[in-house]
Amino acid sequence: MWIKPRLTFVTVLAAIGLLTFFYALDPLDSAALATTTRPVRAAAAIVRLGVIGDFGLDGPNEAKVASLVKSWNPDAIVTLGDNNYFNGEAATIDQNIGKYYHQYIYPYKGSYGSGAPDVNRFFPVLGNHDWLSITCEATVCTGPYFSYFTLPNHGRYYDFVQGPIHFFVVDSDAREPDGVTSASIQANWLHEKLTASSVPWKLVIMHHSPYSSGAAHGSAPDLQWPYAQWGATAVLSGHNHNYERMLVDNFPYFVNGLGGAKTQSFNPPIPGSSVRYNDDYGAMLVSASPVTLTFEFVNVANTVIDTYSLTNTFSMATATPMPTPISGTPAQPVYLPFITR
Repeated sequence: MWIKPRLTFVTVLAAIGLLTFFYALDPLDSAALATTTRPVRAAAAIVRLGVIGDFGLDGPNEAKVASLVKSWNPDAIVTLGDNNYFNGEAATIDQNIGKYYHQYIYPYKGSYGSGAPDVNRFFPVLGNHDWLSITCEATVCTGPYFSYFTLPNHGRYYDFVQGPIHFFVVDSDAREPDGVTSASIQANWLHEKLTASSVPWKLVIMHHSPYSSGAAHGSAPDLQWPYAQWGATAVLSGHNHNYERMLVDNFPYFVNGLGGAKTQSFNPPIPGSSVRYNDDYGAMLVSASPVTLTFEFVNVANTVIDTYSLTNTFSMATATPMPTPISGTPAQPVYLPFITR
C-alpha cells in the first residue's frame, strides 16, 4: 500500500543529534506506517573523562586532584605522563598511582584495595620520569611501568575508544625505539590509525608539549606533526607544569601538567596562546557526545578556569523512515559531519 502523507516536516536538531519527524497522515495510512518504521532513538549519552598530567607524586597535592577527578564519576581516567615520580621505580609506583586511582585500573596488581571489576578505565601515557626505570633491547622494553599496567599494543603507544572519542596515545620521549619525529615509525602508525578511524572525535595525547609557553620546557619542535591534516581533533600534553590552551593554525593544543607535582612559570605567550594558568593544581574534564566535545580545566577549589567546545556540523537532508531490521535490533545512527549539499 502506498503511504500518502499530506504534510511532512523534518526538523534536524543538530545541537543534540536528534531527528524529529512530524507526519499528518490519512487515518487509514497510519497503521501501515507503524509497521514499517521504528521510534526515533534517544540522544546519545555523554561520556565524561578525567585527564591528569604530571600527577604521580604521593602527597596532599595529588590527593586533592584525585578527589576532584573522582567527584566527577568519570567513565575513565586518562593521564598525560609522569605517572611515577621521581625515577619511575617499582618501589614507588603503587603509592604514586594505585593509592589514588586503583578503582579504575584493571587488572590492579597493587595493595590499596580493589581495582576496576572487569574493564580497565585508566589509560596512562609514558613521561620522561617513567622512562628512567625502563630498558630496551631493540624494540622490546621492560620496566615497572609495563609490569604495573596491562595495556594494548606494546604499551608505549596505543589507541583505545571511549564512546564517541578515539584516543591515540603517543610516546613523546626521545628514548622511544620507534622514534618521535613526523617521519618515524610511530608517526606513521598514528597517521594510519587516524585515517582509518570513523569515530566522531579523535584526540592525540602525549607527555611532551608540541607547543607551550612554559618556562621550564616550552615547545618540542620534533613533535609538531601535521595532526590536523591527518584527521585529529585536538592534541593534549603535559610536561610543562601549568595549564595552557592554544590555537595553532586554528587547531587546538592543550597543556595540562597541574596534576600534583610542583607548578612552573611561563615565558611570554607564544603565538596562538589563549589561556594560561598556574595558580593552583587541577585537572581537565572532557565531555563528549557524537555532536559536541567540551574541554574544561577545573582547579582543586572546583573553579572552572577554562572551557572550550567543539561542535560537529550536520547537513540538512531528506529523511526517509527506516524499517525495523529483521533481527529486531534498532539500526545504528550514521553521523555525517561536515557534509554540504
